[in-house]
Amino acid sequence: MTVESTAARKTTRRSSGTKRTASASTNKAQASQNAEPELVQLLTPEGERVQHPEYDIDLSSEELRGLYRDMVLTRRFDAEATALQRQGELGLWASLLGQEAAQIGSGRALRDDDYVFPTYREHGVAWVRGVDPTNLLGMFRGVNHGGWDPNTNNFHLYTIVIGSQTLHATGYAMGITKDGADSAVIAYFGDGASSQGDVSEAFTFSAVYNAPVVFFCQNNQWAISEPTEKQTRVPLYQRARGFGFPGVRVDGNDVLACLAVTRSALERARRGEGPTLVEAFTYRMGAHTTSDDPTKYRADEEREAWEAKDPILRLKAYMEREGHADAAFFEELETESETLGKRVREAVRAMPDPGHLAIFENVYADGHALVDEERAQFAAYQASFADGEAE
Repeated sequence: MTVESTAARKTTRRSSGTKRTASASTNKAQASQNAEPELVQLLTPEGERVQHPEYDIDLSSEELRGLYRDMVLTRRFDAEATALQRQGELGLWASLLGQEAAQIGSGRALRDDDYVFPTYREHGVAWVRGVDPTNLLGMFRGVNHGGWDPNTNNFHLYTIVIGSQTLHATGYAMGITKDGADSAVIAYFGDGASSQGDVSEAFTFSAVYNAPVVFFCQNNQWAISEPTEKQTRVPLYQRARGFGFPGVRVDGNDVLACLAVTRSALERARRGEGPTLVEAFTYRMGAHTTSDDPTKYRADEEREAWEAKDPILRLKAYMEREGHADAAFFEELETESETLGKRVREAVRAMPDPGHLAIFENVYADGHALVDEERAQFAAYQASFADGEAE
């Protein structure tokens, strides 16, 4: 055997070994990617209390009843708003049905001095921040541009542009750090928004500047008609690792887990340890908005499977089993729920229409020639209808 043939055989063996090693590494990576992501859960869909080594809370009966009340009244308000849109009282409505636990749990984890940057679906967070529900409806009726002062409740106006509020939140968080405050910021967005460049930019800035912000992604499985598997190859919470901060996936239909995980992330931010991405794994039970028809793109069986994980029913089952609430509590809450629905209906129908020229107000702090010209043109146009009626 020649020296050349011996060397060739060694090279072949080394090459084959490298290929086997590479193949093993690829299979290991694929297995890791396909493994079921860890899900933080403290309350099973059946209402059984479970423990978690990192995230756990001990709530009193009063606190549990408070969380349940928040979810029930938020769902009642949401249902009323949907009905009002169907009756022609609202131009549009984005329902939160199914996402009550994610919003109430995370919202109740906030301190008064924390600041919230919502999308257009955070009705439950608005509720726990003390924003009057009728103010939310004014925007969807088209009679105001938000209707509340963001600084009164530390709850920013609803953001319609997908994902842009994450940059606003990051900038605000960087600002309060320079002010020396020990408060935190939370930015809400959906799985669809996670595909936007604004979200990636917010992740980059928050990580580099160690901003005290929690990114709370409500993964409700659908970005209008686009399922999550068409948006990402990895679980959303794992994206945080690439930006240099931790991510965690929580059962978004478990109000206790959402409260515990968000509270931990906020405390981490206040300690100066930077941002956290929380992925609340939940489901949008209804349509994306009232202009959408989910029956066109998803199966009834999928919804039925998630109905069995209903966030309100699981907490009720736990409270009844452990004696945290009696029949009188649930009856009183039902009465309160109906009262809320009636108040919302009456308030919406009594909302005055804005003046025809109100749209031109507050565009600029001072006068602006173009706006003044457009106002005059529109005023003349409106006046032409009155002249026609007089004739």
